[in-house]
Amino acid sequence: MKKAAAKGSKAEQKAKKKQVEDDISKLSTKLKDKQLKELASQGFSSSSSNNIAKDETTEKKGDIDTLVRAIAGVSVTAQQEHSKPSKSVKRREKRAKEEADREQRIKEEQSHVKSDRMVENAKLEKKLKPLGLTVSEIKPDGHCLYRAVENQLANRSGGASPYTYQNLREMAASYMREHKTDFLPFFLSETEGDSNSGSAEERFEKYCREVESTAAWGSQLELGALTHCLRKHIKVYSGSFPDVEMGKEYRSGDDSSLMLSYHRHAFGLGEHYNSVVLVNNITG
Repeated sequence: MKKAAAKGSKAEQKAKKKQVEDDISKLSTKLKDKQLKELASQGFSSSSSNNIAKDETTEKKGDIDTLVRAIAGVSVTAQQEHSKPSKSVKRREKRAKEEADREQRIKEEQSHVKSDRMVENAKLEKKLKPLGLTVSEIKPDGHCLYRAVENQLANRSGGASPYTYQNLREMAASYMREHKTDFLPFFLSETEGDSNSGSAEERFEKYCREVESTAAWGSQLELGALTHCLRKHIKVYSGSFPDVEMGKEYRSGDDSSLMLSYHRHAFGLGEHYNSVVLVNNITG
């Protein structure tokens, strides 16, 4: 009955589970009544039966079962050993406990992340507000760094960006390959301890392939490559770390710098980048 109740949607399972529990309770009561009648037929007095029935609500509730097995000539010891929880029951109980523990950890982590996010956002807002700047939210899909740069290019051009986020990925990967000696030392410092997956050059090439063909989260390596590809000064504001500037040699007086914001605690999924725009110039 319990196995059958475990099928279907969560709502159906919940309804079936309640029905099964009610049916089991009724069957259990019916069985106990039958046992009492059988005990009476074997010479037990009604007072003894009443006492046994009362014991069901105490720690001695197993006495009736013991008497029934004894009358039937069944080994009490063997039956008790047989009644121990099966391995499958133990596994289910273990999984249920692990799931409950996992949900509790998630709740605690979410609470912690939410608190860190609020503090980080407050610090960032305090930094941007006097400058007349605000954060323009970017989709957290792994392409956020490139989408944020795409958003900045669109704002600077007054229309559509000349490059899509995918174009920017490919440009960054290509530049890093062409200037491997400039990027390899920084790459190795970021991936220290991962030397078992091939030579440094092989791991760097794999990294570049991931940059151009997957939704791998962007880092300062790719951001550094983009400053040279686009020949743009890029400033990254943060509420958790000091602000970062890249490509200062490309800075000009026409306010063409690209402005991003770095968020360490945005979603509990890892680092995230947004676009920073003038308060009266928020675009999607």
